[in-house]
Amino acid sequence: MDTNKLEQLLKAVQQGHVDVDQALDRLRTLPYEDLDDYARLDFHRELRRGLPEVVFCEGKTVEQVVGILTRLWEHHDRVLGSRASAEMAVAVQEQIPEAEYDPTSRLITLVRGELPAPTEDDPLGFVVCGGTSDLPVAEEAVQTMRFLGDRVERSYDIGVAGLHRLLGELEGLRQASVIVVVAGMEGALTSVVAGLVSCPVIGVPTSVGYGTSFGGVAPLLTMLNSCASGAAVMNIDNGFGAGFYAHLILRQIQEGGQR
Repeated sequence: MDTNKLEQLLKAVQQGHVDVDQALDRLRTLPYEDLDDYARLDFHRELRRGLPEVVFCEGKTVEQVVGILTRLWEHHDRVLGSRASAEMAVAVQEQIPEAEYDPTSRLITLVRGELPAPTEDDPLGFVVCGGTSDLPVAEEAVQTMRFLGDRVERSYDIGVAGLHRLLGELEGLRQASVIVVVAGMEGALTSVVAGLVSCPVIGVPTSVGYGTSFGGVAPLLTMLNSCASGAAVMNIDNGFGAGFYAHLILRQIQEGGQR
């Protein structure tokens, strides 16, 4: 149950359209609800954090993903599933035709109505990546931010092997309020970007690289040891986490401006 639905329920009680016992029945599932023996759904999260629970689909069965997303869709107007396979997406769409799937980011999205459209006055998030092989993780960050209603731009394949490509994007990057930098191989792009801009930078190491990148450990260590101040680092391939964290920064800026 989101804030709007809770407000509608309270108004219905106030106006006498719903009695107290009926309202209590609806509110009993606010903390959480068991789903068979494999999930415990947190319907209260949107009231606590402003955003509903997000489903990490990888490692779950198709049936579990369908069951969880279907139940969340009954309670929320926005539902997001990350790291979903094409097989999972097809099964979800058979059950919930409104579901949309992006094969690059591997996100399943469910939205009632239209997402709030960002304006030119909203703070800007920017996502960049080192190479085309980093696109799945970068798009996971971009699509997460767009799902959350953020104004976001992107620029891809501007790694340090051709530094002039990054410098060509510098004017746009300096307009951003937060930048997500996605890079594999040696992962130096995060340090370079953080040394050129004044806003917070979120580095995301990817598992792209040859054997001695150790599945993303090499770029992770590079980013953690950045000599440029103001760079935070997500876990390997965690584009969703970076997009969500960037959203929190943008939301704080926007709420501060409104106050």
